[in-house]
Amino acid sequence: MKEQADSSGATGYELVRLFSALSNLHRLRIVATLARESVHVSQLARQVGLSRPLVHMHLQRLEAAGLVTGRLETSDDGKAMRFYEVAPFAIHVTPELLVSAAETLELDPEPTPNDRKEQP
Repeated sequence: MKEQADSSGATGYELVRLFSALSNLHRLRIVATLARESVHVSQLARQVGLSRPLVHMHLQRLEAAGLVTGRLETSDDGKAMRFYEVAPFAIHVTPELLVSAAETLELDPEPTPNDRKEQP
């Protein structure tokens, strides 16, 4: 069984990455679709009505935030297919969590490049 990700000890940058990943309507639809079943990228693109390259971009953002995981499988005809599924996670936002996360923003010397730039 997979370990469930928990936001309770998250740094400010981790919370920003998490909330930013979920703040996009396409990524929210992708997470909702993957919560129902594990699917390969082509099927996921059809289900959410987006192009495969756009779905890949959104999946990279979700994977970086720890919300989805991907795995390669080989089809019957020998093609490699990338399947994605939702990673177990729980988000319990409290004022105390936000205070402790915000305090880490002052302590971190430099955000990483992913923390600085906003992606679609």
